[in-house]
Amino acid sequence: MQFQQLQYFVAVAETRHFTRAAELVHVAQPSLSQQIKALERELGADLFLRARGNITLTDAGEALLPLARRILADADTARYEVQELVQLRRGRVRLGATPSLCTGLLPDVLRAFHDRYPGIRLLIEEGGSHDLVRGLARGALDLALVVLPLPTPAPALTTVELLREDLVVVSSPEVPAPGGGGRVVRVADLEGERLVMFRHGYDLRELTVAACRAEGFEPDFAVEGGEMDAVLGFVRSGLGVAVVPRMVAARTGRGLRVTPLARPGLHRTIALAHRSDVAPPRAARELQRMLLER
Repeated sequence: MQFQQLQYFVAVAETRHFTRAAELVHVAQPSLSQQIKALERELGADLFLRARGNITLTDAGEALLPLARRILADADTARYEVQELVQLRRGRVRLGATPSLCTGLLPDVLRAFHDRYPGIRLLIEEGGSHDLVRGLARGALDLALVVLPLPTPAPALTTVELLREDLVVVSSPEVPAPGGGGRVVRVADLEGERLVMFRHGYDLRELTVAACRAEGFEPDFAVEGGEMDAVLGFVRSGLGVAVVPRMVAARTGRGLRVTPLARPGLHRTIALAHRSDVAPPRAARELQRMLLER
């Protein structure tokens, strides 16, 4: 059974005339008649009672007509849905990002994307780079913002460097400033500080701990295990200090003292990643373009 045959069948059923039906679907009348006969052979039943000047539906034709109309309507709906998606009126983007990037980088970009494409649903998954890489690999994400280098080799991913971000130290104004209150603080100065530390698997945790160990000491945790909002809240309450991205401090640092790290400081490299073997959907490619051009 061919889609075109159903179109011809419905046209004949509605006009009750082979010639007028052929004109309606813009095909020669002999070709239309041949296709109707082929459909009848396929179904094993006559669809029309043919008498001079009188075309009527058989019982088989009556049974097929509502089904054929539904199939044709579904095809029109499918065509419309795909066109909507191609033209970025509808669809979805599944984006993964670390919590700090959801706080610092993404709000402005996602607002601009939503303003331009209000019909596209944005599904955001927060997690560490390791979890986001796994999400990409199993097809659960279209794009992910990850911290380089990746925690494990990922040859099936394509990564494009997006930005290199400075890290800063945040503390409560109600407690003594870290490093003696200077304009900058060294990583070595954190040896005497209680740190508010992120949970395991958090990229910032691994980076901060590695930097402290490179200076020859183990960091002292006042509290650990939080996400970004919790860490900032604990710091505001005076529990300790934390190392966070500059963008996060700039956006949500109200009520916090922000102190830059002395050169060479600490940095992290953010990249946009997607699977190498599967092209991201059109909407995801558009969001990728906006992130790269931000």
